Amino acid sequence: MSYYAQAVRGQYTLLAEARPVDSWLSDAATDVQIKERLAMAKRIRQFAIRELALPDNGSYQTYTDLKRPYVLWNVVATPALSLKPLEWCFPIAGCVSYRGYYDQDAAQNYATELRKKGNDVRVVGVPAYSTLGWFNDPFLSTYIRSPDSELARLVFHELAHQVVYIKGDSQFNESFATAVEEAGVQRWLAIYGDEKMRLRHAEINRRKENFLALLLKHRAALERNYQSVAGDKEKFTIKQYIFAALQEDYQHLKITWGGYTGYDGWFAEPLSNAHLAAVATYHDLVPGFRALLARHKNYADFYAAVKTLAGLSRSERQKRLAQEVPFLQPAQPDASPQVQNTQPATGAHGPDTKWMSQ
Repeated sequence: MSYYAQAVRGQYTLLAEARPVDSWLSDAATDVQIKERLAMAKRIRQFAIRELALPDNGSYQTYTDLKRPYVLWNVVATPALSLKPLEWCFPIAGCVSYRGYYDQDAAQNYATELRKKGNDVRVVGVPAYSTLGWFNDPFLSTYIRSPDSELARLVFHELAHQVVYIKGDSQFNESFATAVEEAGVQRWLAIYGDEKMRLRHAEINRRKENFLALLLKHRAALERNYQSVAGDKEKFTIKQYIFAALQEDYQHLKITWGGYTGYDGWFAEPLSNAHLAAVATYHDLVPGFRALLARHKNYADFYAAVKTLAGLSRSERQKRLAQEVPFLQPAQPDASPQVQNTQPATGAHGPDTKWMSQ
């Protein structure tokens, strides 16, 4: 009950302190930079409705200044010799592989309890989340200063969760939202981006792909170790070796990035299985969603196809998405589907990145 109480308090505070974006923009006391970011966020929200057929509702019409670095801290845990995360089940979200706290100390205290039971645990700061349309999610100070393409990515991702969400299938949900965010940002940059923005986004994606490849390489090594016939003592020794190799390989990767340190925070806590548990959740099914999106003429049809998949069993959903992949063609700069928009476009129409940080 205490856990649910803190969740209710946290969500209530988030909404109670939200003010309409236009109110912040017209307030002389609002920081000039925040005004600029909110104006951009407003344009991104209108783009999401007009170009990506994402929900036109009360979400992202308000802004909350939280005065803290993250909105939530998620606790992720796995057994010591497994990459399968522990799950917690909730009335709205279903079963998920994390437990969220609005207070960092509370998250760390729970993490300590789980470690005492022999689990690998990580506490992850979260800049944003979706209430799946149950509440009107506000823009938050925890990410509003992000570069334009990253702000757009986050908004598109969280709104996608309001389109399709299956209780208990985080892999499907996150891969779908990731595919929507990718295509949406590409379209945003094609219409509104300049060469500098496109180059910056390409560099962010290059580093992200490099880092993901690094994690998948060592994740696969851990999987082989845990599934081997070796004894537990030997598995623990090999586990330590693999994580040391991951640290070393990351340092080499940073050299190829010119010393970029944006992923250093990922290594803030001692490395454990919990660091790698969610990698597959966000990425394994993305190629299938990309292919499904590419062969539909508009986003409305794509969403309808995804909703059809949502009605199938988990194994059948994964099978259908895998069947899509061989038909995926290399993406063009603005090859995303058009939107069948029956409503007039509103707002400005002119020039103007939940587990990995850029």
